[in-house]
Amino acid sequence: MQEFMQNKCMIDPRLRTLRVFGECGTVSGTAELTALSPSAVSAQLRELQLSLGLTLLAREGRGLRLTAAGRHLLRRSDALVAEWERIRAETLAAGGQTLTRFGIGGFSTAASNLLAPLAAHLQAMHPATRVQLTEASPSECFELLIAEQLDLAVVVAMQSRATDDRFEQITLLDDPLDVMMPASHRFANRASVALAELASEEWLTDRPGSPYHALFAAAFTAAGFTPRISHQSSEWETGIAIVAAGVALGLVPRLVSLDRAENVVRVPISGVGRPVRRIVATVRSGSMESPLIRESLDTLRAISRDILELRRAENGA
Repeated sequence: MQEFMQNKCMIDPRLRTLRVFGECGTVSGTAELTALSPSAVSAQLRELQLSLGLTLLAREGRGLRLTAAGRHLLRRSDALVAEWERIRAETLAAGGQTLTRFGIGGFSTAASNLLAPLAAHLQAMHPATRVQLTEASPSECFELLIAEQLDLAVVVAMQSRATDDRFEQITLLDDPLDVMMPASHRFANRASVALAELASEEWLTDRPGSPYHALFAAAFTAAGFTPRISHQSSEWETGIAIVAAGVALGLVPRLVSLDRAENVVRVPISGVGRPVRRIVATVRSGSMESPLIRESLDTLRAISRDILELRRAENGA
């Protein structure tokens, strides 16, 4: 039983491959996510169709698409997979066992500030468990969860697929956004600042369509004015350098450290509608009671509290 549970083979692996294909839509993408060759993916999909006597996939141009039967099978398999995850989690807990491999992943800030310390904790507490950490975008995290390459992912709530029955989520923390500004700025020594006081400033943000840009826009909408955006950056290192050069201000999540940033300080935002990003942990439905997942959630909450308390102490916020 333990061998089956560690290798996750109680569910036909060909069905898992079909589920990954249903998520990413291509044989090559499925191969990458499942660590199979494209020919092995195609063979599994053919074999599954033959064993069921169903046409699950049809040719579309140079690729494949799910048929109505294929889409129906995937929808119905969600409950089956969730029930297996529940049985597996309960059996692990009953036997006082943990998985020999545990995959965790998340976006860059979460990976460096939350998941790296979690990996160190789990490796120290469970030396027989191989903990694998992957930095990945939210869309990649969900694909990796379905492919069973990740067991737990950390994403921003607005990207969490809260209505997708294949996943369960739990809130880890509300991460406030602060203003980052040059140390020479007239408000740099303030305990807090209202965004309305910065209406005449030049700003930087991420590109439209990104979660950070959505948070940025919502913050200024609540403040009642449209910011003057002069620069765009998708990387914190670049954004911090722009602020350090004195040509713009930016909003920075409190989880992001500015310890190594020269000539840049963070100032908490005061007033109504202060921007906050909610960070959630996501797992496959049914797996929430797995011992390593429960321990990971408790550890992530503790790490989050410690980081936010440290940032408050640094800023007197």
